[in-house]
Amino acid sequence: MQASLALISAMLGLVAFWQNRDWRWVAGALIILANWPYTLLVIRPTNNLLQAVADSDASPSTRTLIEWWGLLHSVRGVLGVAATLAYFWAVT
Repeated sequence: MQASLALISAMLGLVAFWQNRDWRWVAGALIILANWPYTLLVIRPTNNLLQAVADSDASPSTRTLIEWWGLLHSVRGVLGVAATLAYFWAVT
């Protein structure tokens, strides 16, 4: 669901740019779209490692990997906040 919301946000940001010709809308759209490559290139390998671990094989290193995933995932939240701030900046 996050991917589709990011796409909708970016499309609406580009529509706003088309109407206002203000580059800040494009900045917000690009920031929110940055979630896609970040997820595929950075988070996905960690997801694959975690999914490869059977429940019975979980160890302290698995916990460390889950904590690492949480940190990686928080970057996506930061990107969302940054895009929102860029959109608010464009509105003002």
